[in-house]
Amino acid sequence: MTRFLCLLAVALLLCTPASAQKRGGILTMYSPDSPGGLSVLEEATVFSLGPMAGVFNNLIMMDQHKTHNNIDGIVPDLASSWTWSDNYRTLTFKLREGVKFHDGAPFTARDVLCTFALLMETSVDKLRVNPRKVATQDIDSLTANGDFEVTFHLKQPRPWFPMILAGGTAVIYPCHVKPAAMRTQPIGTGPYKFVEFKPNEYIKVARNPDYWKPGLPYLDGIDYIIVRDPGTAGLAFIAGRFDMTFPYQLTPPQLSNIRSQKSDAICEMVPAGGVNRHILFNRSKPPFDNIELRRAVALSIDRQAFIDIIAEGQGDIGGVFQPPPGGLWGMPPEMLKTLPGYDPDVRKNREQARAIMRGLGYGPENRLKIKVMTRDLSFYKAPAVLLMDQLKEIYIESELDTVETPAFFPRVYRKDYTLAFNLQTSGPEPGGIVDAYYKCGSNLNWDNYCDASLDKMIDEQWLETDIAKRKQLLWAIERKLAEDVVRPILFYVRAGTCWKPAVKNMTLMEDSQFAGNRREDIWLDR
Repeated sequence: MTRFLCLLAVALLLCTPASAQKRGGILTMYSPDSPGGLSVLEEATVFSLGPMAGVFNNLIMMDQHKTHNNIDGIVPDLASSWTWSDNYRTLTFKLREGVKFHDGAPFTARDVLCTFALLMETSVDKLRVNPRKVATQDIDSLTANGDFEVTFHLKQPRPWFPMILAGGTAVIYPCHVKPAAMRTQPIGTGPYKFVEFKPNEYIKVARNPDYWKPGLPYLDGIDYIIVRDPGTAGLAFIAGRFDMTFPYQLTPPQLSNIRSQKSDAICEMVPAGGVNRHILFNRSKPPFDNIELRRAVALSIDRQAFIDIIAEGQGDIGGVFQPPPGGLWGMPPEMLKTLPGYDPDVRKNREQARAIMRGLGYGPENRLKIKVMTRDLSFYKAPAVLLMDQLKEIYIESELDTVETPAFFPRVYRKDYTLAFNLQTSGPEPGGIVDAYYKCGSNLNWDNYCDASLDKMIDEQWLETDIAKRKQLLWAIERKLAEDVVRPILFYVRAGTCWKPAVKNMTLMEDSQFAGNRREDIWLDR
């Protein structure tokens, strides 16, 4: 009898893992910046999109516990199933019934149609800005079959299109709420309800008791406390004020300091969610309307110095697509070295750059004077200053122009800058990246680069379902962009995140800062 009872106890322990999960508690973390607004369809930074991720649902989403995003890792969300037809031109979703928005209104196919009408700019209501318009450029139309079936009709075959819909920005808005209201009082169907946003102080969300996924979320809510100074934020985490740091924000010294003073903290240093550091040229006016001058700047870059100085050795050299192992689509290192400006012999590169500059009339006695614009955040300013130092090697004297986040992208849009240091996502879906930033006419192609041959290459890679063959097409695109000196990529960092042992079920995605912020099944063991 005793043996039977022991076996029964073991069996119950193995068969009921959910018993270990606890409900309740407020997860607290800091956020390094105050967003300009809360509308996911209008905002571009993770400081808005991260806290708002749990307020909404997508049709489909990335598995929140896989470190890399790929088409095989897509799981259902508001859509219970999906099917292709017409050679990857028609994508039909079966929608869940019984789902409600936070204000009690029912979710139906009409909400999907309204959301994409906003993105496609075919509705009467308009978004103030539409950074994701390009993601809809291949959609010809959407149709509904009743309240719980929606079909996307694409202009041409797009077998990778589900990757766009599964990303962290492809949320579904309520049709009955005006876009302006979503900036300050966002309403979704997600596991958390928006509570309050005080600029430069905090963003708070609370558990949605009527969430359509049974038993979720486990937390009572999440508080995102805005702390701009990274040193202050780190000390606050060490002192126990926060349960976790904002993902991908800790430098190696900051992470080491936390480990030395808070030995029980769980810390990971991983590729920082597929984000690169790069240069933006204002190609529309002198001096950087001259490709030779842009080429000289690209040749002046010492990428390894950025990694050694800014990232304390925790970084990677890459091109437009995040390099392996963090990224799934980037060039292998030996191939990358053959790109223009990527020769590891920095001394030789700079000699070529100085020769170009002398040919343009510049030299030690006649230096080009410019301003380098960047956001007023420490992880922007430090590499921008190093870039300015490297530009001195080719007769360019620069002044740092720091701009608050809400004003930075408007200045980029209206081309109110000469040269800018910026951060840009490089994945996880490479087709979406080249469509968004490099295709002629894209609303995120801020520098107005346009080449018909590149557009053709972009269209070709969308059609290729064989991964090895698609990589070859993508690498040809990388080479073309390097040759044309379009947004030179400086480096990729690996960044740290720490959390208390009480925070359970955490997964950091290595190739997307935006896809892993739902936090509906994180729980606190306290």
